[in-house]
Amino acid sequence: MRPLETERLLLRLPKRHDLDAYAAILGDPLVVRSLGFGPRTREETAEAIERMLRHWERYDIGLFSVVRKSDERLLGRVGFLLWDTERWLNALHHDLEGLLETEIGWTLGSEFWNRGYATEAALAARDWALSERGLTRLASLIASGNTPSIRVAEKIGETLEREDLPGPFDRRVDLYSLQAKAPLAVPI
Repeated sequence: MRPLETERLLLRLPKRHDLDAYAAILGDPLVVRSLGFGPRTREETAEAIERMLRHWERYDIGLFSVVRKSDERLLGRVGFLLWDTERWLNALHHDLEGLLETEIGWTLGSEFWNRGYATEAALAARDWALSERGLTRLASLIASGNTPSIRVAEKIGETLEREDLPGPFDRRVDLYSLQAKAPLAVPI
């Protein structure tokens, strides 16, 4: 798959050599406080990268590594997870079959917050999913009170669909979504 590009960012498939950057990001308590898990060890982060790669291999969609073009620094991840909406389990941690919900999500290192990177990357990922993947619906599962993520969701066109999803969450999680009438046309 060819990378996606924006003015400042490159969205590419995760690589094993991203480990140092991801270990710093996923080991930061500020970053993971709204994700439903605590800071990750280096070993857990390596396993997370492997899960991201397997998600791409199995479903042909997944989380992109977000790289700043000016200095090639990895800022975090933006992209897609598939969810079983009956049990609210995701394909990063479970083998899923059947009709699945496509979540668009974002996790950036705290030093990169409030610079528009999450919105810029999420817009590029959204447009790719709606055009090249032909999707017409995207959703985001966001912890209640995570105002910065709610703002990103709204900026990419999502609105609150459902509060307090049932499932194995350790806090209240709300569902934001967008519905396109038809897939976006792919530019020639």
